[in-house]
Amino acid sequence: MAIRISLRHTTEYAYEKPVRLSPQLVRLRPAPHTRTPLHQYSLKVSPENHFVNWQQDPFGNHVARLVFAEPTSRFEIDVSVTADLVTINPFDFFIEDIAQTCPFQYPAQLRKELAPYFETTDGGSLLDDWVATVDAAGAPTVDFLVALNQRLERDIGYVIRMEPGVQKPEETLRLGKGSCRDSGWLLVQILRRLGLAARFVSGYLVQLRPDVESLDGPSGAAEDFTDLHAWTEVFVPGAGWIGLDPTSGLFAGEGHIPLACTPDPVSAAPITGSYLGDPVEGSFHYRNEVTRIHEDPRVTFPYTQAQWSRVMALGKRIDATLDDGDVRLTMGGEPTFVSIDDMDTAQWNTAALGEHKLERATILLRRLAARWAPGGVLHYGQGKWYPGEPLPRWAFGCFWREDGGVVWRDPALLADPDKQRDANAMLAARFTDALASKLGIDVDNAIPGHEDGLYYLWKEGSLPINADVLDSKLRDPLERRRLRRLFDRGLDEVVG
Repeated sequence: MAIRISLRHTTEYAYEKPVRLSPQLVRLRPAPHTRTPLHQYSLKVSPENHFVNWQQDPFGNHVARLVFAEPTSRFEIDVSVTADLVTINPFDFFIEDIAQTCPFQYPAQLRKELAPYFETTDGGSLLDDWVATVDAAGAPTVDFLVALNQRLERDIGYVIRMEPGVQKPEETLRLGKGSCRDSGWLLVQILRRLGLAARFVSGYLVQLRPDVESLDGPSGAAEDFTDLHAWTEVFVPGAGWIGLDPTSGLFAGEGHIPLACTPDPVSAAPITGSYLGDPVEGSFHYRNEVTRIHEDPRVTFPYTQAQWSRVMALGKRIDATLDDGDVRLTMGGEPTFVSIDDMDTAQWNTAALGEHKLERATILLRRLAARWAPGGVLHYGQGKWYPGEPLPRWAFGCFWREDGGVVWRDPALLADPDKQRDANAMLAARFTDALASKLGIDVDNAIPGHEDGLYYLWKEGSLPINADVLDSKLRDPLERRRLRRLFDRGLDEVVG
């Protein structure tokens, strides 16, 4: 399920008289490692009489270098991005064994390559004291990063600060507040002092109004919103760069679209440049807009009544076409039961069988029959037989008449799967003869069943030399018991 959005970001500089602009470096193109799927990007610049050279800086970020041939009194940059906001799991990464817990050591070559991201600057007593209170000894790396990010979000209040530049960490800690870029740079310096490679990130943040209000916490943005934002990335072996947003206390997700990631905030500024000549009066304006251009229906944003009407009309036309061709369809369901008090064992996750599966399925079947199918008949039978499994799955069925007529009157005559049964081939033959007589069918049509002797002879022959079916070393216990039982009894015996 995706929501396709159009993001537009306009920046305008106006001067009281024409000025000659120096080369401008623009870092407003999504970085190569952004995880949000992008469909379109455009950069429009005014005045039109300019040259643009797309480059990559030393850190792999896209940079547009603009050169203007003539003086101008207006400089405008218009960025447009079309993206799909699909849910991204921020914890979907792998961590190498050497980095599973903190503190850890980076391999020598990797540490050499990450050297700029270990540089500690802008120190002070407040920062040193804050870092000294952090205890990372033996903590799982992910848990440690989550806790550190959340602590900084609690300690530093968020403010909108229009002054240029980034506060020093000492100033942010002293004030107990800062802009997103202030909190991001503070977290970079904290991580580096804890021995972790970290970098500063400038990017777009997109937040959409949720379909429904949260039941157990903040509901998020009241309206769709986008703006320039800043956060931090930390490098963990195996996972690579992981985004941490200390403004919200969350890991970076689908709404975080990085533009520039650098060791120092000055290299990540969205626009770098000036003008030549004497000072002149000027003004600065910007605008950020996000528009939804397509939404897939979802649980919290279902089809409208008009859409449902079209869906139902199409379904009726398809049904009519199938009826005309005498095409008959059946549909089976395979519900998955999840225990309310035993959610982690294999039987409720991956295993075909389990200690309580049959028991609870039987209880559920009987409760459903009593509620919806009085007078129906319960059938305990064979289900799918998957390749590689020694026995077919069990399958339960409940059959009843829509007119309320009774299908089966005495449930006691039905075999109970919870009780031990002594049925054998002789009883099966007597039942088959009686059923054939009752139905008026020649009893000679009853054919005794045998195991597939050729298959099991092949199975025995395919075992390793040191694996005897009577004390088998087969890994599958069901297969081991079945083979032992068959060879003990003999393949020429009637089994049903």
